[in-house]
Amino acid sequence: MFTTNKIEGKMNMKKIIMILILLPLLNLQAADESGRVFSASNAKDFTKVGADGGQFLKIGVGARGTGMAGAFSALTNDLTALHYNPAGIIEQEGVTTNFSYTSWFGGFSHNFAAVAFPISSQYRLAISMVNFSTGDIEETTLLQDQGTGRNYSVDDVSMQMTFAGKLTDQFSFGVTAKYVQLAFADVSSGGLAIDVGTHYDTGIEGIKFGFSVHNLGTDHAYSGTGLADRNKVNDYIQSLPKDLEYTAYKFSLPLMFRVGFGKEIYSDEMNQLDAAFDFVASSDSPEQYVVGFEYSWSDLVFVRGGYLLGHDQLGLAGGVGLNYNSGGFNGALDYSINPTADIGLINRFTVGLDF
Repeated sequence: MFTTNKIEGKMNMKKIIMILILLPLLNLQAADESGRVFSASNAKDFTKVGADGGQFLKIGVGARGTGMAGAFSALTNDLTALHYNPAGIIEQEGVTTNFSYTSWFGGFSHNFAAVAFPISSQYRLAISMVNFSTGDIEETTLLQDQGTGRNYSVDDVSMQMTFAGKLTDQFSFGVTAKYVQLAFADVSSGGLAIDVGTHYDTGIEGIKFGFSVHNLGTDHAYSGTGLADRNKVNDYIQSLPKDLEYTAYKFSLPLMFRVGFGKEIYSDEMNQLDAAFDFVASSDSPEQYVVGFEYSWSDLVFVRGGYLLGHDQLGLAGGVGLNYNSGGFNGALDYSINPTADIGLINRFTVGLDF
């Protein structure tokens, strides 16, 4: 009886693996409530690149996942899971914190901070923040191309709350509700969005799966003093100037879908090697395929690498990490580097603390 169940389990797993392999290859198409087409289209025919706002939400979080080029939705088990698959935070215990800093190109910075704590033996709650900031940028105009003497900045932020739970020993879920504010110069916009993720540990040969959908939410539209003006209604009529306010077009956040596969390749008392594959589809860019690995020695030293296919700038990735484990305190320090085709190196530093 046990042998029969084991054989049936392996046969079912083969079917699941085949479905996940074939899924990205199909020309799938769907639409959300606003009618946006969400498809796994060929990159040559894709015409909506950059059509959505809030692009900072697509930037990878944490040096561990980005060290694997983003192939992390099935393996994630720390607080950076909030970016890849919110179901992953259920793997932690006690109170956990995570802080990540990304040195983006052009002097921009991308920051992440999160804290999570248990609310029962099977459920966890997390609060997090993602921020993208440019610092001061010199303002120029068509008439004053050498500068106006004024500065402006871009300051985007996402404030998030996540609820995750474990329904069985093998299946977990996570839901993130977030308020996203986009601001530059004298205009800003704000709106709500949610992320939903699931994680399934097959219990067979270290195989795991992750599924998630990101940025399902309301449309945005910029408003503020930057859209106000004072001008004549008609140059041919003698009248005093009137206050005007321009109406900005509405736009959506980038809707994203992730499917991840992870497997333990090798493990003994001192060494472990995991491999992962992610398929990522977005409403405003071609589909992407990501492969990555993580090697650990004595659960102390980590080496990571990966490659991203389907992106015009990012490709190869690498990273290292150190863990410190004691009776009541655990710490992790991770670093990743992501070379780009034209804009230099992207460096990330992440610190994780567990109590």
